[in-house]
Amino acid sequence: MDFYDTRIIKSISTSIVLDNGQIREISNNFSSGGAVRVLDGGSWGFVSLDGVVENTDAAISSAGRLAESARNRSPRNPIDLAPIKNPDLKDLPVIKEKPQDIPIEDKVKLLLEIEKSAKKPGIQSTNAVYSESLINVKYSSSEGLDCEYTLTRVGFAISSIAQSEGVYQIGRESRFGVMGFEIFKKHDAFALAEKAATTAIELLSAKTPKAGTYPVILDQELAGVFIHEAVGHAVEADHVLEGNSILSGKIGEQIASPLITVYDDPSLHEYGYYPFDDEGAGSKRTTLIQNGVLKSFIHSRETAGKLGGESRNSRAQGYARPVIRMSNTFIAPNGMKFDEMLSELKDGIYLKGSRGGQVNPGEGVFQFNAERGFIVRNGELTTSLRDVSLSGNTLEILNNVSAVGNDLEMNSGRCGKAGQLVPVSDGAPHVLVNRAMVGGSG
Repeated sequence: MDFYDTRIIKSISTSIVLDNGQIREISNNFSSGGAVRVLDGGSWGFVSLDGVVENTDAAISSAGRLAESARNRSPRNPIDLAPIKNPDLKDLPVIKEKPQDIPIEDKVKLLLEIEKSAKKPGIQSTNAVYSESLINVKYSSSEGLDCEYTLTRVGFAISSIAQSEGVYQIGRESRFGVMGFEIFKKHDAFALAEKAATTAIELLSAKTPKAGTYPVILDQELAGVFIHEAVGHAVEADHVLEGNSILSGKIGEQIASPLITVYDDPSLHEYGYYPFDDEGAGSKRTTLIQNGVLKSFIHSRETAGKLGGESRNSRAQGYARPVIRMSNTFIAPNGMKFDEMLSELKDGIYLKGSRGGQVNPGEGVFQFNAERGFIVRNGELTTSLRDVSLSGNTLEILNNVSAVGNDLEMNSGRCGKAGQLVPVSDGAPHVLVNRAMVGGSG
């Protein structure tokens, strides 16, 4: 046995789901368990534990037997783990209003009031969701690391569906963060609910664009999703080692416009925040792209040992095995104002919001669906668009960026990989792209 580590996790979570002013679900969950890894030569053994964990000795022995068995069955080259220091736990998020101190009746009442704001004339149905979690993580390793944190995450989402002549359109707004119940003061939930309703209604009369190549402006949400999906997954070092990344072997090369600088930063108090990752490495900013030059991949201790680099992005959902994941990934702001960008665009398309999409980090191709768009004529927003998508080649889009805005915004969500979901944030300022494929699904 060369190395072992353990994670003991306890969490309490509450969620409320409303549908059309009716309570559909109120749930409280308490869970506890653990995860144990053992490294023997080039093989890992992994054991997860469900329930209150009093002692990890038996689990360490069990994981050790699994690792030894794997090593004997198919020997591999020894794994060198990149060194890490004991994390310095400072600048933890301050919770102003503990959600646990607020009665569930008050939470339901507030959510019902917010949902009412999403019910404008023309809205067929509404939905509102609230979630909170309090998680405690204790990490220890055979190298003597011993650290612990407690984190609160709170958030809400509101959806409105509008219908006309058999056509349905949805508007959705959500905010999630590492904070307490003060999230409702930080973000005007009532205004966001109204915005969701307005979006749904306006989309009913929107047009579908003619597919083609256009100059485009991406808003903060869509540019953030692009940088997370098309770039972020391609810099995950496990994808690089598997030969499933277009950025493999490109460290130090110019891969994007000199206007593009991209960071992944788990130390930011955004939804993807953590004080240390699930291998005990303290959170710290990684520069992925600087002035268009690829600077770094994101790593676990194992991949940092193989490729060089620093480990700080090994993450797990609950008691699962940690894998390389992004945290808070964003394009750094530059100097241009949005109205200046519209003037520079002159004639093209403005794409707003995200409705998901697909990306292949190995081939570097992607397709994302925007929530909505606008035709821009002579620097002015004109016809409203719906069912609009952006597709193309990641490196081409990165090199076609001709302006980056000064108005960075972050958006929260969950990222799926290896069957696990973890909280992340991504963001960007407005970004102007000279040429991009825009499609309509009509």
